[in-house]
Amino acid sequence: MASKQKTTYQCRECSARTSKWAGQCQDCGGWNTLEESSQPSSAAVTRFSGYAGDTSSSAVEILSDVKAGVVERRKSGLNELDRVLGGGIVPGSAILIGGDPGIGKSTLLLQALANLSRDVNALYVSGEESAQQVSMRATRLSLSVDKVQILCEISLETILATSEKLSAKILVIDSIQTVFSEQLQSVPGSVGQVRECAARLVRFAKRTNTTIFLVGHVTKEGAIAGPRVLEHMVDSVLYFEGDSASRFRVIRAIKNRFGAVNELGIFAMTEKGLREVSNPSAIFLSRHEQDVPGSVVMVSREGSRPLLVEVQALVDDSGQGQAKRITVGMDQNRLAMLLAILNRHGSCSLLDQDVFVNIVGGLRVMETGGDLAVVAALLSSFKGKNIAKDWVVFGELGLSGEVRPVPNGEERLREAVKHGFNVALAPKGNIPKGGVKGLKIYPMSMLSDALELL
Repeated sequence: MASKQKTTYQCRECSARTSKWAGQCQDCGGWNTLEESSQPSSAAVTRFSGYAGDTSSSAVEILSDVKAGVVERRKSGLNELDRVLGGGIVPGSAILIGGDPGIGKSTLLLQALANLSRDVNALYVSGEESAQQVSMRATRLSLSVDKVQILCEISLETILATSEKLSAKILVIDSIQTVFSEQLQSVPGSVGQVRECAARLVRFAKRTNTTIFLVGHVTKEGAIAGPRVLEHMVDSVLYFEGDSASRFRVIRAIKNRFGAVNELGIFAMTEKGLREVSNPSAIFLSRHEQDVPGSVVMVSREGSRPLLVEVQALVDDSGQGQAKRITVGMDQNRLAMLLAILNRHGSCSLLDQDVFVNIVGGLRVMETGGDLAVVAALLSSFKGKNIAKDWVVFGELGLSGEVRPVPNGEERLREAVKHGFNVALAPKGNIPKGGVKGLKIYPMSMLSDALELL
């Protein structure tokens, strides 16, 4: 006779366990911190002890004796997605994809599944839509889904049994918040259900060498809903970003055990689904027919490739007692620091001015290489003077007013030449000895050098 599953409640603050739920933890005093969890039976503990999914052996080995081997990746048919994943899909990996509602997560995975199903068994598990709705989307996108198998189910036990019966090598769960395990009494989407279902799916992926895509809902703050441990359990975490008013979509790797993080993939949403953007720099550049104040082109770097991005700034007299500082696409604290540097080392005070900074195209600049470009755009708008369209600017600013070099400087300069730019303002430490053919480079050591030139 199988042992009965025991349900307990664990505090997420102090990990204390109790047999009944209460509003307050008796150990640490935290309110609403008790979450339902299942106490596995002795058989389950024996089966899943050691490495997740490895039921054959738990013997200790010498790491140098373990053969690493070469990971054979499967191509999804979408080069931008493969780029973000590190070159392709690794068998047996668990991939979590999050994004706002309607951003295109289901569309992206359905397109990838249509390509992957030609070579391996693929199963699409829909917990939010009916089979007819998914079929309508496939028809609208003109996808060949003759070999894509679909299952409309939210029971985890049924999903795992069906996948193992079909010997599916690609499994899509849309979404993890709708799946529930019969071993827990809580409703689908609760913290305990999401954690338990994700853990069992990851073990299943390792045991059967199945690649699993998990679609995750996001909160209003933009983070993936559910316990934070969800992102720790999976192998890769991808965020699908984009402005609802724009047709461009950006997929970014936040975590990747099989490739580089902060890699970027660019897509355009069309009537036929997501289309890859072969030249991403073109969508972030200005389309002005003539030079305008407050617009500067910078060379950013996302993952393994440089991108040309337009930075727009607007500086205007403040009509209120406290000046506004608003940013779109960059950290607001970073802007506050740059304004302080500009005031101290550039003798230019914007304390009584409203400052607005926008990164064109919906891209979010995470690196520090855009500091000099943002300052140049602010000065251009404040003074009402244009910066030529064939100029590019990049460099990091230190608190003492120095212009610091950034990684892959020479590669950024060559990317600027490729797109027809003639003049560059760059850190002195990033300029190659022989220069770059076709590009006039002004070396910057201090912020004062840049201000004098601008």
